[in-house]
Amino acid sequence: MKYVLEMCLIALTTGNFVASTAAQSPHLQQGISVELVSTRHASAIPNADTEDAFIVTVTANGSIYLGVNPITLPELTQKTRSTPFRRDHAIYIKADARSPYATVLPVLEATQSNGMIPQVLLTSQSESTQSPVVSPQGLEISVGPGFPPGTVATVVQLLPSVESRPLLKINNDEIAWPALEGTLRQHFQKGDDKVVALNADVRVPFAEVVHAIDASRAAGARVFLAASGN
Repeated sequence: MKYVLEMCLIALTTGNFVASTAAQSPHLQQGISVELVSTRHASAIPNADTEDAFIVTVTANGSIYLGVNPITLPELTQKTRSTPFRRDHAIYIKADARSPYATVLPVLEATQSNGMIPQVLLTSQSESTQSPVVSPQGLEISVGPGFPPGTVATVVQLLPSVESRPLLKINNDEIAWPALEGTLRQHFQKGDDKVVALNADVRVPFAEVVHAIDASRAAGARVFLAASGN
């Protein structure tokens, strides 16, 4: 009888361990490894972890991949147009934090669909979590002036600087980086639409562009990135 009870306890313990492991370690889609930009206000993007997720990776050396396959910009544009996206999916951009904005912006332009398919920049969390498996995080953006006519957009500029960080301006007024979110909130409280037109020089680091988007999203704004021709 004692032997039977011991076997039952072993079976129950083993079963609980397997169930717990499965719950904490869901299948993660294989992809190209890059160093993601760390953000504080990104949203959970679980659909970026599905098998049919449309993930475009930009490595630190400028290589571009769709899934795990190398792809050119013209091929990426064509693939974006020909892919039948599900309503709850988006185009996920996984760009290396060390990339210059000049290598990421063309990818954003190649994957834009005039607002029909959301574009999401995948990021990492700046704060540690106790869970061994973290859901993908991201910031939704749009490329081009897609906001309706008559919208009072707040213009945020990032310009090259000899300082450690790019020069930051809001509606042509220079501000400090820590003041970005608060200044945007002040504009919105005065009645401006919660829309940010972000115009970043292609020479600035991509990570700084993401940080500006992160602060804008924290202030409640929808962010539109200026295309390279603007």
